[in-house]
Amino acid sequence: MCKGFSNPFLSGILGLRELFFPRRCVVCGRFLSIEEQDLCADCLSGIPLTYQWEIGQNAAFERLARRFEVEGVAALLFFGSESDYRKILYAIKYSGRCQLGYRMGRLLGTQLAGSRMFSRCQAVVPVPLHPLRRWKRGYNQAEEIARGVASAMDLPLETTLLQRCRYTRTQTRLRGDAKTKNVQGAFQLQPVSTARLQKAGIRHLLLIDDVLTTGSTLAASADPLLQAGFRVNCATLAFAGG
Repeated sequence: MCKGFSNPFLSGILGLRELFFPRRCVVCGRFLSIEEQDLCADCLSGIPLTYQWEIGQNAAFERLARRFEVEGVAALLFFGSESDYRKILYAIKYSGRCQLGYRMGRLLGTQLAGSRMFSRCQAVVPVPLHPLRRWKRGYNQAEEIARGVASAMDLPLETTLLQRCRYTRTQTRLRGDAKTKNVQGAFQLQPVSTARLQKAGIRHLLLIDDVLTTGSTLAASADPLLQAGFRVNCATLAFAGG
């Protein structure tokens, strides 16, 4: 019987699935055992963690603090064009791997839950997609990551508070100031959700996105939150740069 499975029937079904539809590690591509999910044990233990949740004045914080008043910032792993770990982000964003997004979000949330820098956060808010882009993709990758973070931190997930009110070009192919202009004024708050949170005394939010590059999207997302009197921490699955 496979370790971790007490039901022989379920164990047998999973064994047959592995025989006919073997799963591969997202990072290295090797076949996964029944006990492994998404990443093999070696790749899971080798994730290039940033440990930014332990360092207040980290590189991610400094990048965002130049743009807006942020309380604390952390990413789970480093994102580099030469690293195979970038495949995690691509799988979540472009291949419909929602469960991978959730599980990686749980890993991120577990680290944040033990950090004093994030101890005052009262709710988790994902950076939203425009409804048209969400319809085309079928999901919002930031929301799937945020769902895992909220679960690990035992915080409510607020998916209706922040809305994308303007359709924008994808940030992936833009550089520098073009990214800032592309998302400027693209977000707004939903009045009913805003009033509900304020009435409940929720003032400190954790804003979640998939990757932090220039910080343009997080800055544009945080702007209406700050204007409404919320305090903001930010966390992403990946951090691009040193």
